Amino acid sequence: MDDLKLDRSKKQRSYIMSQIRGTKTKPELIVKENTDGRKLRYQPKGIPERPDFANKTKKVAVFIDGCFWHKCPRCYKPPKSNKKYWKAKVERNTKRDKAVTRKMRKDGWIVLRFWEHQVKHNDTLVIKKINEIELSCKKNRELAINIMLDFLSTVCDEVNNYS
Repeated sequence: MDDLKLDRSKKQRSYIMSQIRGTKTKPELIVKENTDGRKLRYQPKGIPERPDFANKTKKVAVFIDGCFWHKCPRCYKPPKSNKKYWKAKVERNTKRDKAVTRKMRKDGWIVLRFWEHQVKHNDTLVIKKINEIELSCKKNRELAINIMLDFLSTVCDEVNNYS
């Protein structure tokens, strides 16, 4: 009897996991609806690092990271089953995120990363920051970088205060 319950829960879990999208997630679609597609392309082609949004001309890339998949310091809760697999999987994701960000910045890109919860709970602020960076890039790239760094320090404070 216990085997049947376990089997059914494995099937249910498998079905649930199969429904999780890698693209066109709700947070991505919220950002897409509220940004100008002529300035910031959704899932642009030709960028090996595959940002969720980018402006190739201004070299601005935006990633919307899922709180579970990218180990948000505020929201992440490790799964209770198959712990070894999930720990390794999420660690690979976070290492890849850091490597991608480092490489893109080295190549002259401004890289913005937002957590899923930031978009869901305060999409107005996220959109405002994206638009500020876009606009300031037009005027002064250094200003855009300073705006980004100021915003990131605010996000770090938010995470530290939450803990």
